[in-house]
Amino acid sequence: QVTLVESGGGSVQAGGSLRLSCVASGYTYSSYCLGWFRQAPGKEREGVASASTGRGYTHYADSVKGRFTISQDGAKNTLYLEMNSLKPEDTAMYYCAASRTCYDSASWSLRDTSYNYWGQGTQVTVSS
Repeated sequence: QVTLVESGGGSVQAGGSLRLSCVASGYTYSSYCLGWFRQAPGKEREGVASASTGRGYTHYADSVKGRFTISQDGAKNTLYLEMNSLKPEDTAMYYCAASRTCYDSASWSLRDTSYNYWGQGTQVTVSS
């Protein structure tokens, strides 16, 4: 059973930073694609960033490029999302997701239907 547990959310002022973590268990870490998604109230879930665990490629949504960084620690089976220069429009519930397959494609890896497993989410609130 694949399990994903996010943490690190909170409330910050605009311009601040947060680092989200996602601890994964229940599968061979090196063979998956992992992604961060977010969903604001009344809006659709959107892909934020993705990374392959064994092939070294990453993808970002245009709205976060240059501000967010996805990284991972294979030894700890942990995925991170470093978020800098936060804006009020970044306010959302952030979710970690895992997929048994992986393609080097932003359109594929930032689409929520590409993923099989999801965490429970962690709330990020950015005030102006």
